[in-house]
Amino acid sequence: DLSDDRELERQVRRMLSDPKAEALATRFAGQWLRLQDLEKIRPDALSYPYYDQTLADAMHRETELLFDHIREADLPITDLLTADYTFVNERLARHYGIRGILGTDFQKVEYPNDRRRGILGHGSILTLTSHANRTSPVLRGKWVMEVLLGSPPPPPPPNVPALEDGDDAADGRFLTVRERMEIHRANPACSSCHNVIDPIGLAFENFDVTGVWRNRDGGTLVDTEAELYDGSKLTGVSGLRDAILERPEVFYRIFTENLMAYALGRRVEHFDQPAIRQITREASEEDYRLSSFILGVVNSPAFLSSRATQAMVDEQPVTESDMN
Repeated sequence: DLSDDRELERQVRRMLSDPKAEALATRFAGQWLRLQDLEKIRPDALSYPYYDQTLADAMHRETELLFDHIREADLPITDLLTADYTFVNERLARHYGIRGILGTDFQKVEYPNDRRRGILGHGSILTLTSHANRTSPVLRGKWVMEVLLGSPPPPPPPNVPALEDGDDAADGRFLTVRERMEIHRANPACSSCHNVIDPIGLAFENFDVTGVWRNRDGGTLVDTEAELYDGSKLTGVSGLRDAILERPEVFYRIFTENLMAYALGRRVEHFDQPAIRQITREASEEDYRLSSFILGVVNSPAFLSSRATQAMVDEQPVTESDMN
């Protein structure tokens, strides 16, 4: 009887331990993290000749496997940001500079350093937030704000010129992406939003379009130091990760909202917020493990009500008028 709380919990935990629960990674995580957008980017073949569909598929699978490992081991969801391990096959390991991995099967490996910890260092995320021929601090910052922090920036004002790819400095060298961003941000119409987005996105500049680590952009040393809108400073992805985890309640809330929207098949509304707050509070008692969020959602009034409504629909007899 699934109306009994203990029986419902037992059934949910049983389902989570079932290999079929990998759908959480392939569907929910893919939808939340926007992994489908990886198909929309085709890095420039002249600049990135090694990038192909095999590599793209491996990147996509890496992120799915990390989420699925968190599901299977029932780990805290912050492992999505802090994991010092990942899952790679030979193709992706070579792309990341990880040695000793052979074949097409994916293996769990520990990172040799903290450059790539969690999804912020995944090739999938770094590539889907790039342009074909250059990195995009705007797209990367926007992704973090929307997907992880639930604070989408407003759309750009009309008639604002796009960031130019071919700008040169006075000394004739190519401007770095950061330098072009600074010129763009000098436009008063752009500054208010870009002062928020750019510092987040610039933290990723050590990663090129395909997520390969780099120390230089066009011959100039990469600078990932930035000042956030609240005045705090950060350096690189590790600094951004620390900044997000300084206020983890925001990340927990956004994760819960996305999980609830996935479970209900609709967007989260204002009247769902009390349940979302309760789910997050109760998850804190379980170290924010993935199962605690899922149990919270399936025990929520909105989910139970949707189940009851569907049961009523399923029990209705089919009439002749329904078939006409």
